[in-house]
Amino acid sequence: MAEPLPIDAAVAPWLVVIDPQRIFADPASDWGSPMFADSLGPVRELAGAFGRKRTLLTRWLPGEHVGSWEDYFRRWPFADRPATDPVHELVEGVRELSSRPPVEASTFGKWDRLREVTGETPTLVLAGVATDCCVISTALPAADAGAHVVVAADACAGSDQGSHDAALHVMGLYAPQIVVTDSARVLASLRP
Repeated sequence: MAEPLPIDAAVAPWLVVIDPQRIFADPASDWGSPMFADSLGPVRELAGAFGRKRTLLTRWLPGEHVGSWEDYFRRWPFADRPATDPVHELVEGVRELSSRPPVEASTFGKWDRLREVTGETPTLVLAGVATDCCVISTALPAADAGAHVVVAADACAGSDQGSHDAALHVMGLYAPQIVVTDSARVLASLRP
């Protein structure tokens, strides 16, 4: 039996599209996801149902080189560019999905910045990239803080299929705080 979805349109859930940026979409990028293009259709369908006011977009931006981030940027120097660099821009056709400015963070997880907008214990439907990095890094602390988290698996893009599947499996272990499903089930739960 599938885990029940904690979505109630009366509670006004949020759709969070994590990091739909060029650096993750470009197949030539070291961080390009081969699943990115396929995730955009479900993302757009979900955003249409949630509306521009209840859809949030995030952007990962390089931060300070402190602690383990020094090692990180030594390994991935191509990503250590100013926030204004075109690689950090949202992909075409995504910016208009939200009426709000993107939530920006220099961390993989976006929960600390998201809760400033959503409140402490929202219902979040997560989509975006990468399932095995920024999505899981947002889902776990949000659930730990008391948020209800739904991951729309087909609206997420992993580094590769195996990593995507592994991250979904791990997040599924956190039910009922995190429910892994697909966009069709999320959309059905929003209908009266």
